[in-house]
Amino acid sequence: MPSFDVVSEVELPELRNAVDQTRREIDNRFDFKGTSASVELSDTTILVKGDAEFQVEQILDILRMKLAKRGIDVECMDPQEVTKAGTGVKQEILIRQGIDADLAKRIQRLIKDSKIKVQASLQGDQVRVTGKKRDDLQAVISLLRQQSFDRPLQYSNFRD
Repeated sequence: MPSFDVVSEVELPELRNAVDQTRREIDNRFDFKGTSASVELSDTTILVKGDAEFQVEQILDILRMKLAKRGIDVECMDPQEVTKAGTGVKQEILIRQGIDADLAKRIQRLIKDSKIKVQASLQGDQVRVTGKKRDDLQAVISLLRQQSFDRPLQYSNFRD
């Protein structure tokens, strides 16, 4: 039976490259010379440090631009509160991966309400959609692309 998986994943090498490019740009920019501005990546958390809140916002703008150039959707970013850290400020940005239970249920409900003859099932942090016809699966993909979710979705493992 034809099927595909709905996933929300970020390519970690591309994320690492984008953070490295951001770090290089911070090192080269004149307005960041002599400041404590920095960006670090650990697992799926990005830590942005700066002297003031506006500096952290500037670094975030650079990071968003580098992520977009690398093909990573910026909706995967979950910025936390800006907090004081010694003489400066810091902000953690969590990179959201996987589909949580609430989003999976929303996707299942949307597919079921569309009356397309397919079945959607939860499988860990992804949703598997199966159907008899390839055209039905393609209709589901276009339906999901029209919707706005709080994170980017990819469609992988398409099998005929």
